[in-house]
Amino acid sequence: MLRSNPHLIEINTRLWLKQLRAKYSQPELTLSSIPDDEWLQLRHLGIDIIWLMGVWEPSPESERIAREDKALLEEVKAIQPGFGPEDVCSSPYSIHWYRLNQDLGFEWELKALREKLNSMGMKLMVDLVSNHTSRDNPYIRECPDCFIHGTEADFAEHPDWFYEMEGGEGKKLYIAYGRDPNFPAWTDSAQLNYFNPAARERMLSVLMRIADMADGVRCDMVMLTLNEIHEATWGWLLGRNGYKRPDEEFWDGAIRAVREKHPEFIFLAEVYWGLEWRVQQMGFDYTYDKGTYDRLRFQGPQEVRGHLRAEKLYQKRSARFIDNHDEQPSLAAFGRQKAMSAAVIISTIKGLRFYNDNQLDGVPIRPPLQLAGLYTRTSDQEVRKFYSKLLKITDHPAFHGGEWSLLDVRQCCKENRTNANILAWSWAQRRTLKVVVVNYSGEPSCGVVNISIKSDGETKAVFEELSDRFFSFKAEDLAGGLRLQEMPPYAAYIFDVEF
Repeated sequence: MLRSNPHLIEINTRLWLKQLRAKYSQPELTLSSIPDDEWLQLRHLGIDIIWLMGVWEPSPESERIAREDKALLEEVKAIQPGFGPEDVCSSPYSIHWYRLNQDLGFEWELKALREKLNSMGMKLMVDLVSNHTSRDNPYIRECPDCFIHGTEADFAEHPDWFYEMEGGEGKKLYIAYGRDPNFPAWTDSAQLNYFNPAARERMLSVLMRIADMADGVRCDMVMLTLNEIHEATWGWLLGRNGYKRPDEEFWDGAIRAVREKHPEFIFLAEVYWGLEWRVQQMGFDYTYDKGTYDRLRFQGPQEVRGHLRAEKLYQKRSARFIDNHDEQPSLAAFGRQKAMSAAVIISTIKGLRFYNDNQLDGVPIRPPLQLAGLYTRTSDQEVRKFYSKLLKITDHPAFHGGEWSLLDVRQCCKENRTNANILAWSWAQRRTLKVVVVNYSGEPSCGVVNISIKSDGETKAVFEELSDRFFSFKAEDLAGGLRLQEMPPYAAYIFDVEF
């Protein structure tokens, strides 16, 4: 059983395994032979879910396209001088088929790894790219109508939306690239037709296959597969070819079918555009919470506070992050102090707490997903120690089984309005009370956190876990709440209060 507010780590599997091969001087190392110490270190940090990103069979065509991409080659060279086309591989989101990448091991090793992680108290998650496949996926020839395609005239009018392939008997097919309507098409992909029952049946069979090997899936770009979005993007072609919008969403039936066989299987959706709550209602356990990310990075404490007033079930099923493979590293995007302050926030609110392997090691670069070369990966020891401490603190049962409450922060005095910079909440469980206070601003701030803490004498010492020190408060300062006279910029406190 997965605990509430679980901790997930995303690992770039192809690069990580190469790093481990070098670390242990074992060039033949595969998934099943990774030393147990590597997994136990993650368990010791309180990680509940290991998301192995990019484990499926790579596409030769995607690799060819990537190696001809000049912008990508420049990005790879910026990671490490001397890298060239041979250090580039296919995108993990252009999947040839859902078989384990042979470079990672044999097919049985994925299920064996799941069993090992389960014995250690962790779950295994892998990818499902729901919107598209690679353009050389063998299923395109088996069922071309399971993909969206146009005419020669469509191809001539929109050459950046389609690619040409031989369809047999001298005919040509013009298959649509996978596409987010707000961005250029992914030219190494082929767009699935979710209005074709055969395509839905095929994707359900993929899901069932994955559910036999892993404990969960991170589903890529889920909103693109919703009937409304699919129709808005491709309806002009689907209608012409006789396809009608189905009565049921694909995910309603698919999640129901998987759960009949695997009741505890975990569904995580990458979804944006304000569709998170709708996708949660379809049965997804967790949805990406880009709202918190954007508020933390681009806005401020008042906007963050407003977002945290959302319905509690919605928050419980939100995936909180400041790093993932699509975003710039938080150390670079936020700045060092602000990133560490934001990390405390996403680690102590309700929801799935989502981390990236480079984030926990303080690696300030984001390698392209198509990078195959083993690059020099330098950790920041201060950041690494910070995350080690933070994750061990938030592994406490109170942060998972306790009652969460957003706390008001009042002014210290009429002239000082910096209380607006301070965010605060508590976790209460039995005789344990955790109080989290963050000055999410670049100026010293003062505030009175609206929480009752009893004092048996004139003063009370309260332990602060991040700094490993006691704060001494006068009883009169605790009578009306927790008075914090001056918090430094981006300071964060996690108070452990015994009662």
